[in-house]
Amino acid sequence: MNIEIEAGKPSTIETALLVLPWCQGRDGEAERPAAELDSLDDLLGLTLTRAVTGGDFGARQGELLLLYRVKGGGPDRVLLVGVGSRPDLTGERLRQVGGQAARRASEAGVTEMAVSVAADWLGGAMDLEAGSRALVEGAILGSWRFEELRSEPAEEDHGPALGSLTVLVPNAQSKRLAKRGADFGRVVAGAQNYARDLAIRPANIVNPRYLAGEARRLGEELGLKVTVLDRAAIKADGMNALLAVAAGSDEEPRFIALEYCPLKGQRPLALVGKGVTFDAGGLSLKTPQGMETMKGDMSGAAAVLGALRAVAELELQANVVGLIPAVENLPSGHAMRPGDVIGSRSRKTIEVLNTDAEGRLILADALNYAARFEPQALIDIATLTGACVVALGHHAIGLMGSDQDLVDEIRVAADNCGERVWQLPLWDEYREQVKSEVADIKNTGGRPAGTITAGIFLREFVGSVPWAHLDIAGTAWAEKAGAYQPAGPTGVGVRLFTEWVRGRAG
Repeated sequence: MNIEIEAGKPSTIETALLVLPWCQGRDGEAERPAAELDSLDDLLGLTLTRAVTGGDFGARQGELLLLYRVKGGGPDRVLLVGVGSRPDLTGERLRQVGGQAARRASEAGVTEMAVSVAADWLGGAMDLEAGSRALVEGAILGSWRFEELRSEPAEEDHGPALGSLTVLVPNAQSKRLAKRGADFGRVVAGAQNYARDLAIRPANIVNPRYLAGEARRLGEELGLKVTVLDRAAIKADGMNALLAVAAGSDEEPRFIALEYCPLKGQRPLALVGKGVTFDAGGLSLKTPQGMETMKGDMSGAAAVLGALRAVAELELQANVVGLIPAVENLPSGHAMRPGDVIGSRSRKTIEVLNTDAEGRLILADALNYAARFEPQALIDIATLTGACVVALGHHAIGLMGSDQDLVDEIRVAADNCGERVWQLPLWDEYREQVKSEVADIKNTGGRPAGTITAGIFLREFVGSVPWAHLDIAGTAWAEKAGAYQPAGPTGVGVRLFTEWVRGRAG
């Protein structure tokens, strides 16, 4: 999407669609138009004032009203988008404005639009940089669609894609801040859409070798160091838990490491993403209902690839390592069995009670591998447990960790970028549930506190590095569309990781 910054009045911009975020006043009614909108209202035949003061538009969050120009130049259409009370204005609400506007533009057959971030609307509740970033992110994320596997575009379903967005600011002095925010939003949203593309592609395309190829391509484009271990190298490194998961599939496993290190002598931040490119559950076979979405069980890996892409494009001044254990989990005569005891890179033995609890097995080896980089902090992300969906639904990421300072950093980053998290405990009492009678640990603690016991299991393989775990089982896939989220993969984690790294980079 082409992004431009323009200074001027809303009445003078030539565009097919001008978007005005609109606040409510203290009385709960839409705020009256500012004096600078008089000329725009004149172009609209005074319908703007009549709609706002007559009760046709109340500026409630998500409320839309489309008005048409009746004379003169300027915008062809004006879309009012309610954001609710001015004190409640957040980046997430503006992100939703961008997404709603992009969708409405597509429905109207419009391929270019402008959105105003004039100070009178933001009212000091948010600076131009943050507001511009959020609006651009929302517009790009809301415009995402996946059509590369169609024989022809499906524009009859949703109209043409938005190709151009202009951010309208009040004056030339505002352009620098708005551009900085818009540039950041463009990169991060583009990386999140990239993660969505990876997650929605079917498993007959996206397999472990494909993910390795994507990592190499990013390495060539962005100057990342990329290391890919094949089955022989994985075995030589002692990643026996990863190999046990991969044993049931004919697809070769891969272990992928990407390194973005602009700073000499600084220990990196390490990100680990679960890369199960298809999960049938192994011999603990899943039910057929919904199994087709198990192509998205590599959403953690997609988030890590997307985050490395964003961090490198933004040239953030922090060293970052991304690690991806990539496998398929299928049933066959070679697959691991319930009751098997397998090894791991850490030399701890694992009793496998359920072969569908495989993500934690490959993460165990990846988390242990991360120690070779001596990271400052370590975060893993995975579609790990159905129990997380039961606990938190589809609105929050399950967050656990061994270091409260790191957990708090992630919570702040999550609030800043609109990817919400909720902390769950990792009390030692939960360790009893994963004790094994025949091995060092077992891979499931049963139904009670299933998300937490999965985190307890992973903690065993981390060592002393500050570590946090993100369970995105409920947030990686949207069953129905939201303001800037079409139904399908969400690309969750890309914004959160990028925001966290930016915070660490200062």
